[in-house]
Amino acid sequence: MKVRMVADLSRLPAHGMQSASPTWWGTLAFMLIEGTGFALTIGVYLYLWSLAPTWPIAAPAPDLGPGTVLTLILLASVIPNYFVSKWAGAEDLRKVQIGIVVMAIIGILPLIVRAFEFSALNIWWDSNAYGSVLWLMLGLHTTHLITDLVDTLVLTAIMFTRHARNSRRFGDVQDNALYWNFVVITWLPLYVCIYWIPRL
Repeated sequence: MKVRMVADLSRLPAHGMQSASPTWWGTLAFMLIEGTGFALTIGVYLYLWSLAPTWPIAAPAPDLGPGTVLTLILLASVIPNYFVSKWAGAEDLRKVQIGIVVMAIIGILPLIVRAFEFSALNIWWDSNAYGSVLWLMLGLHTTHLITDLVDTLVLTAIMFTRHARNSRRFGDVQDNALYWNFVVITWLPLYVCIYWIPRL
């Protein structure tokens, strides 16, 4: 006689938060893949630096102003981002609505500064290898800023509809907060490469 094992799963939640969610794991995998892209870009930068007789090549060092302002904005954004994630974990809709609007506004600010940052590099992308790798670094990070901003704006709209009452949406807000932290962290080594290595 064969015994058939049956489990009653009716009491399990329909979804989970953070590591209990497949979306969280997907976001983590996405960050690992993109982090590898950033690491490769930094590797190219350091390789070119090691070969060049002078660095930067045929250009003055980038102006510190815009890049430093952007860095300060990103570092400051970690604080409200932390609270948005915390409030989402507690499923506090009103606080999440306020926090995600703040994060949407904060997501726009770096893009405004980034518009000035490209000209502050003091070199065009097609001038030489040094110019190409700088523009690649900024372009890659700008893509991530735009991606997260679009995701934040979509979530902001959703959190003001009836769908916000679905607990799964709070998990999406937490995943978005996790991704923003990734965007901030990946900028720091890029900032050092772009603005401080040429000053060594």
